[in-house]
Amino acid sequence: MMVLGRIVAPFGVKGWVKVHPFGDDPLSWREMPQWWLADTADAADEAWQPVKLAGFREHGAGLIASFEGVTDRNGAEALQGRYIAAPREAMPGTEEDEYYWGDLVGLAVVNQSGEVLGTVEAMMSTGAHDVLQVRDGDEERLIPFVVAYVLDVDLPTRTIRVDWQKDW
Repeated sequence: MMVLGRIVAPFGVKGWVKVHPFGDDPLSWREMPQWWLADTADAADEAWQPVKLAGFREHGAGLIASFEGVTDRNGAEALQGRYIAAPREAMPGTEEDEYYWGDLVGLAVVNQSGEVLGTVEAMMSTGAHDVLQVRDGDEERLIPFVVAYVLDVDLPTRTIRVDWQKDW
């Protein structure tokens, strides 16, 4: 499952929820007639429960969604904190040099000298740009996911080549 975002709070009294997306272009999720929800981002595939999407739109600077069968605030409150995901094959396609965060998690990160810096553990958005959270044992590196640092993403070899030194 590709984790897309998280339900952060109920919105209003008619069962709508506020959604925090992980990544760009969340409005493309409207194309999926259903989403999958689970209590944790790393839940086993069988733990994700499908829900039919009734509505999804921008509201101010945020996003709100509604689901079939969730018609009041109590139902929306029960969904608070749940993660949103979809199987990779249900996701809208990507353009060249576009990636879903889930495609990057687990990839090895190597610098230009061939040193392995670790593995992408997660992604985060800072508002200005996305950031790779790279883990190597107890050490964590935060590498901006921008052209100045990320030189190449090679999904077939499961590596990301970066302009970054181990001691930075």
